[in-house]
Amino acid sequence: MFKKRNIKSLSDSELIQLSKTNQKYFGELYERYFDCIFRFVFRRLGGNETISGDLSQQAFMKAMVNISKYEDRGMPFSSWLYRIAQNEVNLFFRDNKKEFTIEIEERQFISILEEAEIGSYMSLEDQGKLMEMINKLGQEQLDLIELRFFQELSFKEIAEIYSITEANAKMKVYRILEKMNLNWKDKK
Repeated sequence: MFKKRNIKSLSDSELIQLSKTNQKYFGELYERYFDCIFRFVFRRLGGNETISGDLSQQAFMKAMVNISKYEDRGMPFSSWLYRIAQNEVNLFFRDNKKEFTIEIEERQFISILEEAEIGSYMSLEDQGKLMEMINKLGQEQLDLIELRFFQELSFKEIAEIYSITEANAKMKVYRILEKMNLNWKDKK
């Protein structure tokens, strides 16, 4: 078998196969992906570190328990983890009936503006209005914006998370952006 010092050099596929028969190998997958899953959950919860840690842990526990059901469909392993984490976040919101918001860095904000064809410069007042518009999106719409622009996932990875085609993922994102564009023009 593999020596402990070689675990870090194993591919995700090798670790997944080993984890299916021995859960100790799942620890390396946890180490590789915990930070990105935590950041995703943290943003979805508006920066609540404690709950983000708990939900991230729950997502990894579910992944470890269900690793034997994981099938490689040509997508990164992280797509499967994002889907589990998204489900945990959705359960949390459903159980707690909390509002959800997202924080946007300037680079990401400009990217959304350009994709929605709103322009790349706006006043602080306009930025505030656009943030209100984004925060009024439905949960799935916010999730799609989050995955595409903040987690910077490809449409293929988003499709895997939602179990839809890549074309459908792209269409959903661009419909959201189109809706934002139309709403923006109506407000002007």
